[in-house]
Amino acid sequence: MSIETFKIQTGLNRCISVSKFKPKLSNNKSIVISSATGVLQRYYSKFALHFAVLGYTIYTFDYSGIGDSDANNLKENTCNLNDWAIDQSKVLAFAKKENTAHNLTLVTHSIGGQLIGLNPNIKLADSIIMVCSQSGYWKLFNGFSRFKMYTFWHVLIPVLTPLYGYFPAKHLGLFENIPKQVVYQWRKWGLHPEYFLSEYNTNDLQFKNITCDVVSISFPEDAFASKASVDWLTNRFSKANVTRQHIIPKDINTNTIGHFGFFKESFKNPLWSFTKHWIEKNDLS
Repeated sequence: MSIETFKIQTGLNRCISVSKFKPKLSNNKSIVISSATGVLQRYYSKFALHFAVLGYTIYTFDYSGIGDSDANNLKENTCNLNDWAIDQSKVLAFAKKENTAHNLTLVTHSIGGQLIGLNPNIKLADSIIMVCSQSGYWKLFNGFSRFKMYTFWHVLIPVLTPLYGYFPAKHLGLFENIPKQVVYQWRKWGLHPEYFLSEYNTNDLQFKNITCDVVSISFPEDAFASKASVDWLTNRFSKANVTRQHIIPKDINTNTIGHFGFFKESFKNPLWSFTKHWIEKNDLS
């Protein structure tokens, strides 16, 4: 297999970094991975390598202002979550254009699943796997997780973002730094019970147009995606064939998985195997 890294244009004067994991022998299936907030595309590289060896063509990318997608000019970055959704849509379109005969699966992590609603090309996906994709409304969390979400929306973002000109998540040991308009819009959603529906009418979003197979996966003890918050987002898919999987760690002989465990190589069996079998089962090509 081989790995290619290149830029694609996703907006006026805006390009993002994309990596393509190309198998030596293709199985006519492609996967686009849409990252969590502030998580570099390279975090998903072992997952991508694993599936490329199996014959899948994999695409990972950094949202605008993250990693290799113009993160050096973060203070000047004016993109918001709508633009991140366009990033996702452009990579889907690029993957479909390169491999028109492939069955195309979109794998989302966390906010990647939220961006689906704003993605005008989402119908290009033949199936969707959402991993810990959720609402960020703070009251959908319990205990200390609720306190952390409350502090994030009410204190950290409004206090630190004006000081730095972006949200300094990296300085806090959280994730990569975030463009200010992204984090302000994200905060606006997180303060409201209806999350992004506080800004958009249901009819203006793409969920109603999705009729493919969707699986939504969550885990206990996830500080960033409670079961209730994942349920909320999953329920937006009104016309899709949705499977909801809340996986208990002890049922797969482990102690904890959390928000980031799914993409770690230590969970190749059974979580990556589950992914492979689910894609094959739902491949209608």
